[in-house]
Amino acid sequence: MIMLNQKLQLKLSQKLSPQQIQLMKLIQLSTQEFEQRLSREIEENPALDTSKDEIEENSDFENDSTTSDDSDYDEIDVNDYLSDDDIPDYKLKANNYSEDNEKDIPFTSGESFNQYLKTQLHSFSLKGEDLIVAEFIIGSLDPFGYLRRDIIDISDDLIFTLGINYSENQIQKILDKIYLLDPAGVGAKNLQQCLELQLIRKPKNQVVDLALKIIKNHFDQFSKKHFEKIKAKLNIDDDLLKKSIKEIEKLNPRPGGSHNENNKLNSSIVPDFTIKIIDGELKLELNSRNAPELFVSNEYKNMLAGYNESKTKNKNQKDAVIFIKQKLDSAKWFIDAIKQRNQTLIYTMTAILNFQKKYFLSGDESKIKPMILKDIAEKINMDISTISRVANSKYVDTPYGIKLIKSFFSEGIKNSKGEEISTIEVKKSLEEIIFNEDKKSPYTDDQLTKLLNGKGYPIARRTVAKYREMIGSPVARLRKKL
Repeated sequence: MIMLNQKLQLKLSQKLSPQQIQLMKLIQLSTQEFEQRLSREIEENPALDTSKDEIEENSDFENDSTTSDDSDYDEIDVNDYLSDDDIPDYKLKANNYSEDNEKDIPFTSGESFNQYLKTQLHSFSLKGEDLIVAEFIIGSLDPFGYLRRDIIDISDDLIFTLGINYSENQIQKILDKIYLLDPAGVGAKNLQQCLELQLIRKPKNQVVDLALKIIKNHFDQFSKKHFEKIKAKLNIDDDLLKKSIKEIEKLNPRPGGSHNENNKLNSSIVPDFTIKIIDGELKLELNSRNAPELFVSNEYKNMLAGYNESKTKNKNQKDAVIFIKQKLDSAKWFIDAIKQRNQTLIYTMTAILNFQKKYFLSGDESKIKPMILKDIAEKINMDISTISRVANSKYVDTPYGIKLIKSFFSEGIKNSKGEEISTIEVKKSLEEIIFNEDKKSPYTDDQLTKLLNGKGYPIARRTVAKYREMIGSPVARLRKKL
């Protein structure tokens, strides 16, 4: 007997056009990245222009383009490409954008961490292969300034990559010089050595000497905050131990990270939106750097006009016209894409502004309502992925500081009254409890759970532990202070 199985499968798929994909990429770009993308497009497409020259008045600039077939030159119609608007569409709604006289925010890239260290090497008498090895070691450091690799591994790499045969002792001598570079602690293999290298450089006194002893000989107890054991082994009182611990807390556990953070500060975030409170009302502005004034090049239009007026049209002229039309089509699409991008940004941020109106008027984070991507997508009838692209990469300048738009999205829970509240409110309350706790006897996760439950937040201990980690707070044992 032959059994026949028939299955009916319904599959729904959606394909995006290349233009739609490019538009999604434009939406995802930050203001600075968008400016770079814009500059690249202007360089690659001479049909785009940033200035508007005097031209004859013509009919409105149509978005519809005429597609040409390479094999049929007689069908070429250039009339649609010879018209222009006085003002592009995306500049008509001026109230959506910041003032044209907005001052530019200075941008500096700064010197890289590796380059900063390599510059200091010139103060040592390193020459030839020693200098090459030193630079190789610096190149092996992680972003925090640590050398996470064993010397034997570095020795092997030097042989295979640079053909330099150095012993472990030779490499260690060069590494000893790297220990002398600024910031102090760079080149350390772990946190213990990093702190030790910093303490060695400090002026000697009783407190520094004791701090060095604690790090060198009792680091495990120190990291676990077993202070009573340290006091017993070193035979010291509370006052001297407190001073030594305070000295250790001043040290930098990430010597490379501080340099990188400084560079990040130098580059500063350029907000995509600005929210102002004027007469008790919220006003939203899109950064004008998101709406550059672009036009279709008159030079290219004049080329088409010359072709249109010409009585004789040879093959070379027709090939040139096809090329020009392609560039004009691309320019028209890019101008329209800017318009669509900025409309998407405005619609999305306006919906978020209205949704979180109470917060933006007060600055009280407890008034942030639970909000997920779907909530905003449904309000403006857009795809969730589009909202995600806006939220993950855009910043807004509020009266309470520059905020990542993503930070306004959160899940919701119900309090003891049955009201839905944002998890942001719970985290804020948890942060306040930990901040005000007795540092000599910090709250355990069980105690934190009871305190939050008492405030009307019915959450489990494991949830409290998760929120505590999210706000960057360690367990009670590691929060303990003398």
